[in-house]
Amino acid sequence: MTGIEPNNQLGRAATACCSCTPGTSSPERAVHRLDRVFAHDDPTGEIGAAWGVKERLRMLLACTDLDTARGLHGVAVVAADLPEAWRLWETINDWWDEIETFIETLVTNARTEAANTAVKHIKRTGRGYRNHRHYQARILLRSYRQTRWRRARLNQQATTANCG
Repeated sequence: MTGIEPNNQLGRAATACCSCTPGTSSPERAVHRLDRVFAHDDPTGEIGAAWGVKERLRMLLACTDLDTARGLHGVAVVAADLPEAWRLWETINDWWDEIETFIETLVTNARTEAANTAVKHIKRTGRGYRNHRHYQARILLRSYRQTRWRRARLNQQATTANCG
């Protein structure tokens, strides 16, 4: 990682320094600001190490080469040497087949999970439907409304893109 090692420090103000704030368009400036926060706020270096592990996980998920991806996160975990990082490493190893599929295909089940969450929300707010047909109709109506809203939004974006 550029300029930031996993054993550097990170404090409470780091999130403000990391984000794209006005006047910090240069990545080098952002890295230097983050280094200063690391050096000042956490003398043990544990939070900075956890931040480094998190950044390596982001790099792993953005990677397109499986061999590179596999070793990318392990380096940060070994350097951090935190119990939480080792637990994350074990979780990644347990889920490696699924992560590998994501890296190769970039396909997720996010829409399915969103639909399941919506159904659970309807069930929770319904507080016990007595008629199964009413419950089913409520789910289908919400699904239709969401699909119609999504299509309208996509059409609006396409129209806006064609105008410019």
